[in-house]
Amino acid sequence: MNKAKPFIKWVGGKGQLIEQLEALLPADFDKWENVTYIEPFVGGGAMLFNMLQRHSNIKAAVINDINGDLTACYEIVRDNPSELVSALSEIQKEYYSIKTEELRKQFYMQMREEFNTKSLSPIRNATLFFFLNRTCFNGLYRVNKSGLFNVPFGKYETPTICDPITIFADSEVLQNVEIMTGDYQQTFSKAKGNTLFYFDPPYRPLSNTSSFNDYSKEAFNDIAQKRLKEFCDKIEKSGYAFMLSNSDCFNTPAKDRFFEDLYLDYFINRVIASRNVNANASKRGKLTELLICNYKSDRLITQ
Repeated sequence: MNKAKPFIKWVGGKGQLIEQLEALLPADFDKWENVTYIEPFVGGGAMLFNMLQRHSNIKAAVINDINGDLTACYEIVRDNPSELVSALSEIQKEYYSIKTEELRKQFYMQMREEFNTKSLSPIRNATLFFFLNRTCFNGLYRVNKSGLFNVPFGKYETPTICDPITIFADSEVLQNVEIMTGDYQQTFSKAKGNTLFYFDPPYRPLSNTSSFNDYSKEAFNDIAQKRLKEFCDKIEKSGYAFMLSNSDCFNTPAKDRFFEDLYLDYFINRVIASRNVNANASKRGKLTELLICNYKSDRLITQ
């Protein structure tokens, strides 16, 4: 079987961090029976695909996102992979046949405008979501205050718009995954027995110019970060496990201790990540990120 992996580019995707996240799972995780795995901010799904392929004791999985276009894509990949591949193959052929950058940009803008009508069939909507993701600038997903996708053209000549191998592999892995759309707190009702939550929320920006968390028209500010911490408290009190990723604000010149203070009662680990999305090239590169858990891992030293 081909390896399932994220079918879209997603800023902050966890592909490069998988082994570090694996090392911070509960020490006895593979001895847990009938595990329920819940990802309330699924994004690109790198951790999801890793967990479902690596840990056979996961018997139920639930994913959620506030971005309805994204969750609709997960449903199409799960339920209608052949139809999606056919539609993506057609739009890829059409895009590749355009000979100049100016005409490609014009085609991109037409597709973006059609996507923003919000009146498309599920297959067409997913097709354009994939197309825009592969042809827009840096694979960003950003919307304006009205919820309309507004990322500029990416100037790629022959991007991979249709990747049948990945789509069919992902479809197979997603067969028994429940997909939800909306506020992350609704996922609590799905927890039972041995449950692990993995949170990858919009990151708290390290500076005023570094925020790329406009995945939806709803802002994820410090009030939202505190609300998420209260949800983690609820998980802890109910006897479930959680791990949560976020930016390391201690990286800033101000040595901001926002998360250290907020998650004082939990275990805070630092993992090394590369950041490639920044307008200022000097601010790209390796940084630490936080991984916060409500259990102690014996594999890495907590700080």
